[in-house]
Amino acid sequence: MTDLSIVSKTGMYDIMENETISDVKGVVTQQEWDMRVNLAACYRLIALYGWDDLVFTHISARVPDTEDEFLINPYGLLFEEITASNLVKVNQAGEKILSSAYDINPAGFTIHSAVHDARADAHCVIHLHTSDGVAVSTQVQGLLPISQQSLFPLSNLAYHDYEGIALNPAEKVRLVDDLGDANFMILRNHGLLTCASTVADAFLFMYIMQRACEVQIKAQSGGSELTHIPPQILAGIQAASKAVTKEANGDIAWPALLRKLRRTDPSFEE
Repeated sequence: MTDLSIVSKTGMYDIMENETISDVKGVVTQQEWDMRVNLAACYRLIALYGWDDLVFTHISARVPDTEDEFLINPYGLLFEEITASNLVKVNQAGEKILSSAYDINPAGFTIHSAVHDARADAHCVIHLHTSDGVAVSTQVQGLLPISQQSLFPLSNLAYHDYEGIALNPAEKVRLVDDLGDANFMILRNHGLLTCASTVADAFLFMYIMQRACEVQIKAQSGGSELTHIPPQILAGIQAASKAVTKEANGDIAWPALLRKLRRTDPSFEE
């Protein structure tokens, strides 16, 4: 185990680059550690379902009881390598506020910082480049109401036009204007995004939208005319969703998903 060095530079902790679980856990609050475990689990689940994109795309989470501190993946690690202790803590400017051997992807942080800054309720933001998600994002009509899965995102869906690699800070304003109060977004020609007040909810939202995209691409590949679900059914889907999950939303499945990870590879909690 490394020696822990704490300095008081602008009230921030500084630890050695080869930090261990004890090092990080010892200098963060229990609430932050719990968020780190959940966020690392989310990365592992994305990898488990095959929705990762090498070291690209991101999942971020706001550090509990803060307004401008966030956790995001170390740039260069596969999602299957993410752990609670190697997540990078940054501020709204993308500056590390807990020493780490890793940097973050500036393009990824542009999108995530914009959503976190604009939406106080967006404690977790997931952005993916899945093949089916990108395929649907290229279609003029976007996500179609052709499956039960599609109804949930369609009840709360926004779109944002492609502006190139997300390095332009000016795009933040347009992105959050397009997002509004939606929790599902399709980034045209780019991919999918969900945000929510918890990691569990953001993951469930992404799971459902991704499944809807998979169904759409498969249905379109059959070459037959597709039937659309009537608008009146779409209008009642949010109330139906609360009934199905017993108002637990993502928490209805999250404990089971954590148990699955612990059976297969519990190292996400390190």
